[in-house]
Amino acid sequence: MKNLYLLLVCACIAIFTISCSGNRGVENRCATMASGEVTASAEIGVVTTESGRVSGYQADGIYIYKGIPYAKAERFMPPVAPDEWEGIRSSRAYGPTCPQGKRMGWYSDEQAFAFNWDDGYPDEDCLRVNVWTPGVGDGKKRPVMVWLHGGGYSAGSGQELPSYDGTNLAKKGDVVVVTLNHRLNVLGFLDLSAYGDKYAKSGNVGLLDLIAALQWVNHNIASFGGDAQNVTIFGQSGGGGKVSTLLAIPAAKGLFQKAIVQSGSMLRTMEQKYSRRIGSAVMEELGLKASQIDQLQKLPYEQLLAAGDKAVARVRAEADKEGVSSFIFGWAPTVDGDVLPAQPFDPQAPAQSKDIPMLIGTTQHEFTTTAYVPALRNVTEEKAVEGLQKKYGNRTDEFLQAFKKAYPNYQPKDLIDMDFIFRPGAVAQAKLKAAQGGAPVYMYLFAWESPVLDGMFRSTHCMEIPFVFNNVVRHASMTGGGEAARALGDKVSDAWLNFARTGNPNVEGLPMWEPYTVEQGATMFFNDTCEVKYNHDKELLDIVLAFPVRGF
Repeated sequence: MKNLYLLLVCACIAIFTISCSGNRGVENRCATMASGEVTASAEIGVVTTESGRVSGYQADGIYIYKGIPYAKAERFMPPVAPDEWEGIRSSRAYGPTCPQGKRMGWYSDEQAFAFNWDDGYPDEDCLRVNVWTPGVGDGKKRPVMVWLHGGGYSAGSGQELPSYDGTNLAKKGDVVVVTLNHRLNVLGFLDLSAYGDKYAKSGNVGLLDLIAALQWVNHNIASFGGDAQNVTIFGQSGGGGKVSTLLAIPAAKGLFQKAIVQSGSMLRTMEQKYSRRIGSAVMEELGLKASQIDQLQKLPYEQLLAAGDKAVARVRAEADKEGVSSFIFGWAPTVDGDVLPAQPFDPQAPAQSKDIPMLIGTTQHEFTTTAYVPALRNVTEEKAVEGLQKKYGNRTDEFLQAFKKAYPNYQPKDLIDMDFIFRPGAVAQAKLKAAQGGAPVYMYLFAWESPVLDGMFRSTHCMEIPFVFNNVVRHASMTGGGEAARALGDKVSDAWLNFARTGNPNVEGLPMWEPYTVEQGATMFFNDTCEVKYNHDKELLDIVLAFPVRGF
């Protein structure tokens, strides 16, 4: 299961567009660029930021800027403003990604083909943003969409999938798209706060990076044609967890106005008694005494990560014995009473974000067991039920009855593939948000199945991302790029864009999408037809939740 998680955890990124209104010369240039021409010139699209001027390039009518520093930081220390620079900084290539462990998915040809990862080059100096915008210096205030990549809190980057490219989304919706890198794993979430004030915030510096990036957007995005008062944060998997957590961080209040959580509803995160225990275990693994704490800042990253991963495994085994059950454990935000005062969505939704509209959902199959166990793809119902009996015992018949009611057209392999890791948390988060009686929350279930590789991936984890970014063709190795995928991508990206503009995802081409309530449970099913269902799996989830569920 650990390898499967590492294979599927993925992340995300985005890019921008150029306005084609104005005189005929501009129109002709845009028409030329739409044919695939890239224009890079010191005279095009120079933008002034607080730290200095930057220049990007134009492609398909979009201004694109990559690798702009939004902050800098010493190891384990909070981020500070980046160094200012003289002249014009070339910002045309992605900057460094945060160092991380090996991506196990590279060792699977089928996964590597479908996901088509680009992991860039690692460096601890990784605090960078990328921007895609339709126009600069035109006086427009466009909605801003800030993408937070997945990978738990251990891996990923703002460029890792073709889906993350922001060009098509920016161009279609006349919005500004931002993606970013921040510190991860042992660099971003090693809690050394027990070793003195110097390291008081070390367990959450990865979160502080996110806040610094949002502050950069707040201070600079107007220069890129964006509206700092209309910012939507959205993210998938670990990125959804980051969105969930930012909603509860006091320092993030006012830096965004809308939030989208895709397959990452994180209700709870690390408690400090465990994060500090991991910090102490790292010191023990390295043979260091408390007086030698500063040596951690100089150790080679690979040595630090190896010690950190061993420490996490050891403390997680202890936590399991103490009854702690969490999908995310170890490298994750810590409830420290300061940066993160309380659990994000437990026991209630964060009061500070009551007036922020939310969009929450999951994919139907998420980790799609049959994708990685080919022998199960043609499983009979009898064999699938045998597996269910091991978990649900004398409630198996009750589970099957509720399953058939929720999914009347199911296939036997659905009994194995249907997601019960992410959806329970998403439903719980939507209920908590709705109970606030503030801004609305909308819920979706992405149920479209990819035909790629004979349909082996189904509606797996990350499958909705190309549709959200209007990148169905750009990421055809995942979607197939066919007519049905393109039609659905048009609807999904429209819904996300309208939510970013207005806080409401209703658009032409979709049925009326009502806000989620506990009583009605309205959920938009994204598939070839698209339909709204009401509490369709309530009875099923009640049974599932009666048994141990290691959710996100």
